[in-house]
Amino acid sequence: MSTDTLTIGELSARSGVAPSALRYYERLGLIRAGRTSGNQRRYDRAELRRVAFIRIAQQVGVALDEIAAALAELPDNRTPTRADWSRLSAHWRTRLDERIALLEELRDDLSECIGCGCLSMQRCQLYNAGDRLSADGSGPQLLMRRAARRAAN
Repeated sequence: MSTDTLTIGELSARSGVAPSALRYYERLGLIRAGRTSGNQRRYDRAELRRVAFIRIAQQVGVALDEIAAALAELPDNRTPTRADWSRLSAHWRTRLDERIALLEELRDDLSECIGCGCLSMQRCQLYNAGDRLSADGSGPQLLMRRAARRAAN
């Protein structure tokens, strides 16, 4: 273990992640800690990058099991390079594009709906008369379709 290590409190302070979450990440194998002779956790500074990667991936909707699979591809014996991180994040580019398109649809449609005051079910772009779209699946089907079209363009 390197002499340039961080305690769980230091890693928490530097990463902005609660110690309980760091222990959870460690249980899942997302981050690694060495132990002192007194059995206290010590993290290499490189774990800060892994924690940052986990936080960003979660914020864009990537599940922890997918994050674990991605991190498992990183080398054990060296600090990941920019190319390593780039390769991992490329897997999620399509998902990010779709999420951006959905957020843009929400921004554009909901602000219009809230402010339009039309009170007209005939003109409403989100109205789903008789729940006719339920056969297509759960969730806001009209919004998701428009978002998918936007992401494809």
